[in-house]
Amino acid sequence: MTIREYIDSQDESIRPRLNAVYDTIRAAIPEAEERLSWGMPTFWKGRNIIHFAPAKNHIGLYPGAEAVAFFAPRLAEYKTSKGAIQLPNKRELPLDLIAEIARWSWETNRK
Repeated sequence: MTIREYIDSQDESIRPRLNAVYDTIRAAIPEAEERLSWGMPTFWKGRNIIHFAPAKNHIGLYPGAEAVAFFAPRLAEYKTSKGAIQLPNKRELPLDLIAEIARWSWETNRK
């Protein structure tokens, strides 16, 4: 299954948001390979770089603990945990920040 097929299999109401996250990450790190890992859309280069997936009330962005710590000041208004960022469905997606996190994760983690 491709990432687009994964997105197309999700609830219709969340697809535009998932597509926006996908398109943003894809544009930020076009060199990354795409795959599904841990049941989530994943961008990969020798290891998992960044994942995302829908949840009941948010989209989870999973760039890893180092990225969450590095971007902590800019993520203060979001719920985070070790390696995860919750992007609430009732808020506009921070696409510029998602792109920055993806690029940072790529540069930090690719092999």
